[in-house]
Amino acid sequence: MNIYIDFDDCLCETARHFEGLVKDLFDKDVPYEKIQFFDLQKSFDLTTEQYEYMMIEAHKPEVLLTYEETPGASETVNSFIDAGHNVSIITGRPNSAYEPSRLWLDQHGLERVKLFCLNKYGRDSFIKNSEFNLEIEDYYKMHFDYAIEDSPKAFKFFEHLPELKVLVFDRPWNHECELPGANYRRCYDWETIFITLQSISGMR
Repeated sequence: MNIYIDFDDCLCETARHFEGLVKDLFDKDVPYEKIQFFDLQKSFDLTTEQYEYMMIEAHKPEVLLTYEETPGASETVNSFIDAGHNVSIITGRPNSAYEPSRLWLDQHGLERVKLFCLNKYGRDSFIKNSEFNLEIEDYYKMHFDYAIEDSPKAFKFFEHLPELKVLVFDRPWNHECELPGANYRRCYDWETIFITLQSISGMR
């Protein structure tokens, strides 16, 4: 099987890092559970300048390497690979974040996964003139059987794969999201993801 996995807030606790970062930078206290929108500018009530500054700070190599692993992520992903499945990490981070992101994966025992930076959310989002190592047209040539994703804004990238099963990693910003169809299932942790994949695919 070919498995798509998002990076931020699936493999690592990005939003929990932003909670502390916003507190340090702007003295804004927004608990993780109150991050209601995937649009962090809206969730943290930031100006455009504040948002861009926060995102640049958050994507510094030395900062990316400090993100905490989501419990069970590496163990579960490695179990997929050990079973003979192909795993691709498809992140919306720009290519400028590729090297520290690759190093983070290696440091967390995920040396065997492939990493691609795809322009999911707009090239001019926070790092001007961002580049990505996976173009949209090339992504659409890839085939996946299962996807693990937390962002409702990324669901549009699955529309070309009608048989794809999507496991939505439960996060505060997708609680109010209506899942697009029967192929979408909400999962609360990596143990649930593993059990769900076992049940719908016969994975061992």
